[in-house]
Formats: sequence, structure tokens, C-alpha cells
Amino acid sequence: MRRSLPAATFVLVAACTVGPDYQRAPAPVPAAYKEEEGWKPATPQDTADRGAWWSIYDDPVLDGLERQIDVSNQTLKAAEAAYRQAQAVVGEARAGFFPTATLTGSGTRSGQGGGGSTVVTTTGPTATTTSGGRRGSSSVSNINLAGTASWDIDLWGRIRRTVESDVASAQASAADIASARLSAQSQLATLYFELRSADDQQRLFSAAVDAFTQALKITQNQYTVGVAAPTDVVTAQTQLEQTRSQLIAVGVTRAQFEHAIATLVGKPAAEFSLAPAPIALSVPVAPPGVPSTLLERRPDIAASERLMASANAQIGVAVSGYYPDLTLSASYGFASSGLSKLLRASNSFWSVGASLAETLFNGGFTAAQVAAAKASYDQTVATYRETVLTGFQQVEDELAALRILAQQAEVEAYTVRLAREAERLTLNQYQQGTVAYTAVITAQTTRLNNEETALGIQQSRLVASVALVQALGGGWSAADLPDDAQIKAEAPSFFGP
Repeated sequence: MRRSLPAATFVLVAACTVGPDYQRAPAPVPAAYKEEEGWKPATPQDTADRGAWWSIYDDPVLDGLERQIDVSNQTLKAAEAAYRQAQAVVGEARAGFFPTATLTGSGTRSGQGGGGSTVVTTTGPTATTTSGGRRGSSSVSNINLAGTASWDIDLWGRIRRTVESDVASAQASAADIASARLSAQSQLATLYFELRSADDQQRLFSAAVDAFTQALKITQNQYTVGVAAPTDVVTAQTQLEQTRSQLIAVGVTRAQFEHAIATLVGKPAAEFSLAPAPIALSVPVAPPGVPSTLLERRPDIAASERLMASANAQIGVAVSGYYPDLTLSASYGFASSGLSKLLRASNSFWSVGASLAETLFNGGFTAAQVAAAKASYDQTVATYRETVLTGFQQVEDELAALRILAQQAEVEAYTVRLAREAERLTLNQYQQGTVAYTAVITAQTTRLNNEETALGIQQSRLVASVALVQALGGGWSAADLPDDAQIKAEAPSFFGP
């Protein structure tokens, strides 16, 4: 028992880890979404693959573009490189658990003028030979080969807390990859629907140009027969050219959307193009689910929580500065005056020892480090809670937007039908000579503006549905984060990558 007691004491001391153990800070979570009361999506698409969340739009072109994000998006590649860097930092911290061993060898020969006898001296790890004659010169040889090892014993858990902090940081980096991926996917879907809306605007203005061209012909014919004034012809011509200008302007906007999509999928803008196609007529919406699941479904919230855990572990690293540091060291080697005699037992040397260092005074440096670590943790707690609150706000914003825009779309669709009927009736009245041409211009402009507004509402609904998916975390889950064992296994070690 006397022999085992010191070993048991050492094991118990080595198992001590100072600093607070991590507990997730509470965050304000509502019982239900306010905007979800009395509202449900028309097409929840619960059977859709939540990983490829964009499949709810049933658009093969969008699907093909989204699948290029993982392959070519440079922002995502940068986030992935940051995660690999975080894994390497874990490997750096874990190296502190192991001894450091070095092997050194040296050989020197030096001389000076003069004479004397030959003297061989061996002292500790060095051996020298001095030789010479009365009228000759003297020289000295020294050959050393030694191995040394030192081990910083993690008595108070400084290394363990460092590894804990770095692992949590690596998990935050993994969540950042998911955030970057979801952001790129959402941005791509938004740009795609804006481009398709521009396609529909081009079709709308093209149809308007055709209609206004026909109206101009009617006005010119009526002017020829003397039933229309010259101002009617000029007004019709002005309306036509103005609409042509709007058609050209939409082309600029569409080109910019196309170029932005090219950048997202990692292609030069000059080598990328999308053929025009109509915008989606239906607006599918992913079900929001229970608010508490948002904490697990949003990668930015998960990253913020992991940074909070990392900062908590750093408190333990700082607190360990109050306690003594124990280092074990050993060396073994050979020293000789000649290479042929180097590995003889008589030329060997060794040493074994331990050192215990305790800081008695450092002007409050350790106390300041602990205070800074606690303040940093408090900052991450506040950031985590703010991220959670922002997440709920974004979900509520998009639910409200979808509900209100759906109501507006219904009203606007009815307004468009009325505007088209008013244009038809007014044009007939003008042909019969019962109204002035200004009434036709007013009716046509009203119809065109309402159709353009309807397209804008449809675009806003699609963009809001994409934003809702992003606010809900897409198809991601905190369970997708790599665990401690996986990060440690993938981190570089002394065995190599």
C-alpha cells in the first residue's frame, strides 16, 4: 500500500481539471410562432428531401444549379478550409498530452598554435582531445550524440481545457460550413427567382409593345380618315417607345442576375447563360414546426452555442495559471573525442529530473487573464441569445410576409382582371369615337402597371418562401455536427495526417 499510495495520489491530482464545466446558457424560446396561428402552408411538401430543400419548387434548372454549390462555390471552399484549420489546431493542443523528444548530434574540431602534450578529458556530456608538439600545433575534438525528453504534466487540466475549447471551436467551424452552404443555396434560389421574374417582365413588356403597336396603327388609321387628332398619334407613339425602353432596361437587370448566379456556382460570367423561362406559378412553403427545434435546425445558432462552450473552457485554461506547473525531463547520450569510440558505455551520460514551478507574483497578470476569459464567455452568451432572438424574428418575418403577400396576390389578381376588362372596353369606346384617346392611354397604363405589380408580388412570395427555409435552417440539424471523437480522430497527430 505504501508503494501504491504515491501513484494513486498522482493519478488523482492529474485528473483534476480547474474551471467551470460547461452548461448551455438558457435562451428565450416561445411556445409557438405567433404568425403560425390560424395559418398553414397550402403545399407543405413534408415528403421532400430536406437536404435538397429547393426540390419543393420542382424546378429542374434550379436543382441543377443548386447541386453545383458544393462543387464550385468559393465561399463554401473557404469555410471548409477554415474547418480543416480548426481541426489542425485541435491536433496542436492534443500534442501537449505527450512528451517532447529530441535527438541532437554535434561534432567539432578546433586548434591553436603552440606546443604541448596530448590530453584527453571527459566531463559529463563532452569529451575533448588536445594533442600537439613542442613546435607543432594543438587541436581539440568533441563529438556528442544525445536524446532528450520533457513532459509537461497536465496537473490542473490546462491542456484538457485547451483541447475542449479547440474541439468546440472546430464544431463551430463545421456549423459555419453549413451556414455558408445554406446562405449560398438561398442566395442562388433568390437570384434564380428574380431572374425568372425578369423573364416574365420581358414577356409582359414584349406583349405590351405588340399591343401598343396595334393601338398606334388604329390611331394612325383613324387620323388618316379624319376621326383622330394628331396628338392622339403622338401620344400613342410616345407610349410605345416608353414601353420599349422599359423592355430594354429589364434586360440589364436580368443580365446582372445571371452574372451573380454564375459567380455563386463558380463559373466566369462570360461563360454562363440561362435560357428564359416562366416563373413558378405556385409558392410551396416548408412547415415551420415547433419553435424549440429552431435551436437545433439553424447552423448559425449551433455555431454560436459551440463558441460559447469554447469560451467557457478558456476560463479553465486561465484559472490553471494560479497553480504550479510540473515538468519531467530526461536525457541520455554519448560524448567522445572520436567517432569510433562514441557508442562505448564508458562514454555515455544520462540525467533524470523534475521541476515544479509556481508563480508567486506577476502583477495581477493571471487574475486579468481569468477576468478577460470570463468577460469573453459573457460576450458569447449574449451573442448566442441575440442569435436565437434574431432567428425567431426572421421566421416570424417570413411567415407574416407569406401570409400578407398571399392576401395581396389574391386582391391583385382580381385587380388585373378588372384592368384588362377596362382596357378592352375603353379601346372599343375609342374606336367608336365616344371617348378621347387619353382614356385609352390611362386604361392601358393601368393594366400594364397592375400586371407588373402582380409579377412583383409573385416574385416577393417566392423570395419570402426561400427566406423562410433559410430562417428554419434548411434541411440541416445540429446532429450533423462532428462529435469530439470524430474531430480528434481527423485532427493531425504525431503519426502524420
